[in-house]
Amino acid sequence: MNQPIIIVMGVSGCGKTTVGERLAKQIGRPFYDGDDFHSAANVAKMAAGHPLTDADRHDWLATLATKIGEWERSTGAVLACSALKEAYRQTLQAGAQAPLNWVFLDGDPAVLHARLEGRHDHYMKANMLDSQLATLERPTYGLRIDINNAIENQVAQIVAQLHLPTAPAA
Repeated sequence: MNQPIIIVMGVSGCGKTTVGERLAKQIGRPFYDGDDFHSAANVAKMAAGHPLTDADRHDWLATLATKIGEWERSTGAVLACSALKEAYRQTLQAGAQAPLNWVFLDGDPAVLHARLEGRHDHYMKANMLDSQLATLERPTYGLRIDINNAIENQVAQIVAQLHLPTAPAA
């Protein structure tokens, strides 16, 4: 039986990792950050302030699609991944047999900029946000979650709307 895969998506600074980690813990599934699967060349390019091209993303997306298939056949997973374009989302979906559960973390660009300005331990800097916002093709399916809500409320909304069972408290 295929296990659920939940993709928490959006631009940098929207809270993908924070929401994804908390969601995974609450539903008892492993969490993966799509950024961890980028090549060293992609990370260096972004760290230098250059946006990735579709060609840069090709192998990264193919790797994630393969991993999604593996996770679906084993434990299920929560994956934080920007998935900015519909073509990227279709590549990821191609790795799975069942439909993926898409969660789009959406928010005001000013809030996103402020979050990124306060981030000092990540290669994605605030000056890259405009490029991501220009690239973003907003999904017309899945859940749209407002990032202005408290993290706990965002996670609760995802669990409720996707009808996810929660893990027993440790």
